[in-house]
Amino acid sequence: MNNFIILDEHDSVAVALQDLPKGTVLKTANHGNVTTLEDITRGHKIALEDIKKGADIIKYGYPIGHATQDIKRGEHVHIHNIATNLSGELEYSYKPIKITTKVGKDDRKFMGYKRPNGKVGIRNDLYIIPVVGSVSELIDPLVTQFRALHPDNGNFDNVVPLKHTYGIDTPQDNYKRARKILVDAALQPNAGAVLICGLGCADDDELAQMKAALQEANGSIDPDRIKFLSSADSDDEITDGLAMLEELNAAVKDDQRTPQPLSELKIGLKCGGSDGLSGVTANPLFGRLSDFVAAQGGTTVLSEVPEMFGAETILMSRAKDEKTFDKTVNLINNFKAYFERFHQPIYENPSPGNKAGGISTLEDKSLGCTQKSGTSAVNDVLEYGDKIKTKGLNLLQAPGNDLVSSSAEASADCQMVLFTTGRGTPFATYVPTVKVSSNSYIANLKPRWIDFDAGQLMNESMDDLAAKFIQYIIDVASGKKTNNEKYDVHGIAIFKTGVTE
Repeated sequence: MNNFIILDEHDSVAVALQDLPKGTVLKTANHGNVTTLEDITRGHKIALEDIKKGADIIKYGYPIGHATQDIKRGEHVHIHNIATNLSGELEYSYKPIKITTKVGKDDRKFMGYKRPNGKVGIRNDLYIIPVVGSVSELIDPLVTQFRALHPDNGNFDNVVPLKHTYGIDTPQDNYKRARKILVDAALQPNAGAVLICGLGCADDDELAQMKAALQEANGSIDPDRIKFLSSADSDDEITDGLAMLEELNAAVKDDQRTPQPLSELKIGLKCGGSDGLSGVTANPLFGRLSDFVAAQGGTTVLSEVPEMFGAETILMSRAKDEKTFDKTVNLINNFKAYFERFHQPIYENPSPGNKAGGISTLEDKSLGCTQKSGTSAVNDVLEYGDKIKTKGLNLLQAPGNDLVSSSAEASADCQMVLFTTGRGTPFATYVPTVKVSSNSYIANLKPRWIDFDAGQLMNESMDDLAAKFIQYIIDVASGKKTNNEKYDVHGIAIFKTGVTE
């Protein structure tokens, strides 16, 4: 196994694939033998040449910042001697590149649930959604009593509570945004049935508002599949709610999986707890999957806009047309303006965990992050809370926050979210959340968190591992349980702006 990798022939740094003690000799094709001048931790960078103060440092074939001091060949390159090149908003021009793909058509099917509106789910789940946070505490006893009667979740694949803290006293912009996400969730193709719970206050009936919003978004509401529980109209919410759950359970008893084309796949792409290997192993593996899904006529969604900063021009050059380019520019600039409006630095350094894993600047993180998008054309750009309208690769307005961004992808109709991590996390959103490790260490340390080990790329070719990963994703789409489903970990988080009153 190689103990280092050079990602592009133009790079001035290599990445350690394992811990390298001082004095390790790296045998390179273009730089000769490079001897490490200090201990280098896995995922961290080593200078392949002398780099003068102020000179760009190149990784992935692009600058990831500049040297803040002279750096000797073989030295550790990290936050102590590199700084970002980014500052302020930028001007962009449309410079499209030719998009080519070598991915062919694939006749495999997955086993999914065809919905009356034509969408396809990969799960037949029961969602329990509180319209306001003040009734969230009703959800746990409802779930507990339903599972006491149906230890195997009844006729559902999963029972998923979508607890949150928003209410009618939340600032209206945030409450309307929250309601839109909850409507999106209720209409998620993975939802076989939904119970929506509210206070039912006469003066400001949030349940009535939710019904109206659902009617507007979907055109109709199936009373056998979506039910509403009003606390104001019930003497015993638990008994009444449990009766409704029994009715919903009966409504889905005849639902069956049927063969579905890969063009019906809608997959969210996300990363978090990244390390220096995320952009080397797990994220490029997602890129291969994304290109494969797009070639089959399916859809992938890339979010976490702040982690596009520094690599946004790569995505812009792949916009399918100038209109999509303009939407991508607005996506980037609007998020920068949001940061400035609340007096936050646009180009905040990576998190402490990212730094410990070997990521030094936002460019370093972003160039690794955008590897998840592969090489396909960007076909559309979605606002936060929008549903997918165009197949192929989509960009989605959402922050870097793991659960908020993943929830936004689920709410856009992604049937599953794929999540790469180098340092591990137990989180999951409310659709199957496939966690893929960038290194085998964390996969072995946290087998209840990690579903697939991209660290296998240290011993296996990308072609071979990508083929295994694609089949694994088809299996998940067909019902194979992810760890978050096995251990009943589900969550939702909703983006908000401004202050909390």
